[in-house]
Amino acid sequence: MDAACKFGTCFFEEYAQISLASLLGGEFGCLVNRDRPDLQSTDGCSIGIEVTRAMEESRKAEEELLKDVAGITPGISEKDIERILEYGYAYGLRTGKYVGAKELAYWSMALPLRRILEIKVSKVGNGFYGRFDRMGLYVFSRDNLDLTDAVLAMNYTISLQKSLDIRYNHLYLADVDDLFVCNLDEGLRESSRLVRYPITQDQRKDFYLEAVRRQADKA
Repeated sequence: MDAACKFGTCFFEEYAQISLASLLGGEFGCLVNRDRPDLQSTDGCSIGIEVTRAMEESRKAEEELLKDVAGITPGISEKDIERILEYGYAYGLRTGKYVGAKELAYWSMALPLRRILEIKVSKVGNGFYGRFDRMGLYVFSRDNLDLTDAVLAMNYTISLQKSLDIRYNHLYLADVDDLFVCNLDEGLRESSRLVRYPITQDQRKDFYLEAVRRQADKA
């Protein structure tokens, strides 16, 4: 297993693919885990999706992160604690307030949502991820997002890339409880651009366990 997989990147890329395939179906079920971008159609040209993460950048967030890793955060079941300790991942088990040891570096390097959107849009625009018929950006958030957050992020992404030749067609915003799917293509009304897909606790655990299983297969 390479260094990226060791600190949780591959787990989240697998989790993203599993959630897309489960909630949206169709061709998302055939995406494979590669690099630049992280998820791609098998033909290497139809669909490309970059996976990244965002969280509040503050001392409070850092302290909460360390408490999570130390097991200080209350309210988690013994079974979930055992899973976190065994597999090193917590995302998808509870409400997003817990972090496993293998996830720590992944979240510690996260940038707030606005900044990560700026960075990723710049990269797609300069051809860093190559050219695909459709490009997507999938952003994990440890903070709960509401509809207003999603709309603001969607509109900001549209404004950032409006003059670019290569751009994202879709923005996927994921917290533990929801996946917001934002269509960034031109000519659409704002009211028809965004769909919110609730994620149940059972679905979260299914996504989690399947991502863990795939990690074990790669080890």
